[in-house]
Amino acid sequence: MIRFFDFLFSLVGLILLLPVLLIICLIIMADSRGGVFYAQSRVGKNGVDFRLLKFRTMATNAEKQGGLTIGARDSRITRAGYFLRKFKLDELPQLINVLKGQMSLVGPRPEIRKYVDCYTPEQRIVLMVKPGITDYASIEYINENELLGRSSNPEKTYIEEVMPAKIMINRRYIDHMNVGEYFTILWKTFCKLLVK
Repeated sequence: MIRFFDFLFSLVGLILLLPVLLIICLIIMADSRGGVFYAQSRVGKNGVDFRLLKFRTMATNAEKQGGLTIGARDSRITRAGYFLRKFKLDELPQLINVLKGQMSLVGPRPEIRKYVDCYTPEQRIVLMVKPGITDYASIEYINENELLGRSSNPEKTYIEEVMPAKIMINRRYIDHMNVGEYFTILWKTFCKLLVK
């Protein structure tokens, strides 16, 4: 049933949001050099890699300087990128990942292989379900970049503090995965973005 809603909502969302997506593409093209989209290898269900799509919010080749973004002090983020990230508009292309069945609208956020390799056997439970665009951890850590921006060692803080905490929160959905929880998370995400 969840796959049905994923397919339906992602298809309808892409159709209805097409004018918005085109405007975002034009803004990105006018703001900085480089492609409109950014595809990054992430780890999906059962540990299988896939290409996660986002609107590009950083200077080209910014990933060579590190995989984490650290809020307002991260000089790699473009002017348009700050706006897109603030309202999570950079995540909209992931509706294509959902449509293709690589992701769900709701589920643990997919990590890059480097961080998945740090998982303990217990933490690998998040790989038993499809990754998602939003989940309880995404709502709780909606300002994660700013949190990391206050750290003297953002990567250490992420690996030792943020990532384990998010995985613990993910258990709430994984252990009670049903249509009711699915819609609860979608509604809470919508409300959180409205007041952000």
